[in-house]
Amino acid sequence: MNTAFTLLIVDDEKRNRSLLTELLQGDYRIILAKNGEQALERAREHHPDLILLDVLMPDRDGYAVIRELKNDDQTRDIPVIFVTALDSAGDEERGLELGAVDYISKPFNPAIVRVRIRNHLQSVQQRRLLEQLAMLDSLTGIPNRRRFTKVFEQEWRRGMRDGTPISLIVVDVDHFKAYNDTYGHAAGDEVLRLIARTLQDALRRPGDFVARYGGEEFVILLPGITSEGAMAPAEQARAGIEALDIPHAVSTVAARVTISQGGATCRPAEGNTEPDLFRLADSYLYVAKHAGRNRVAWAPTGACREAAAREEAP
Repeated sequence: MNTAFTLLIVDDEKRNRSLLTELLQGDYRIILAKNGEQALERAREHHPDLILLDVLMPDRDGYAVIRELKNDDQTRDIPVIFVTALDSAGDEERGLELGAVDYISKPFNPAIVRVRIRNHLQSVQQRRLLEQLAMLDSLTGIPNRRRFTKVFEQEWRRGMRDGTPISLIVVDVDHFKAYNDTYGHAAGDEVLRLIARTLQDALRRPGDFVARYGGEEFVILLPGITSEGAMAPAEQARAGIEALDIPHAVSTVAARVTISQGGATCRPAEGNTEPDLFRLADSYLYVAKHAGRNRVAWAPTGACREAAAREEAP
């Protein structure tokens, strides 16, 4: 079984669901739905790689289902193939205009169905590979700013839903321009790669996330953790970079490469936004720099709420 791919089969007739399951279950993980409501619930829950959708169903037909799928950010990118007894050119045109990637008429040829599904899943795999590459920083191999923005939005929504905090750390390499000017950009690139790996090593929980934000700046996202809990990985990251003992003869901080960090914690349910948290963490990065660098400066409890209130003030 190719468990890398999941198919959602939607048909109100048990016989048709059984036929498609028997045809495909040896190759893919199969999820079944017998009506439009179930289809939407299971698409959001399982996020299948491909949906095989019947058109003629009671209550909510396939056309209504695909409209809802395409209007939902969670499901809009899932490809849909209509498998239906409606076989006129007009029906096929309508389905394709609504966003279906293919249209298979019943009764179907099993071999043709297999080939069409395989071809569409190959396209899904290629698109995902391209998306993954677009989300990685080419120098360090860790996620880039674009990926960070997407993950930050997802974790913010989760925090709003669950009422849990989010901690954010903005990291900057101390006097990195001077390092590049002294040792060269090739050496500077290697330093950034080493720092990226060290920051990753400082993270212990599966949901913790680090990205290169741009230049010599990195961000660490720690969902579901308070400022007290977030200080430990921040300090571990700082100490880990110092322990690399990379010479930095022109630094005014130390004789080796060091980092400064600014951190803050927000509860999304308190009326603030992602930019509030980022601006607050970034402002404490400057606190760390002005205090002598090679340290962590953390916003006090309640600072995020106060920052949000200042933004709302006329």
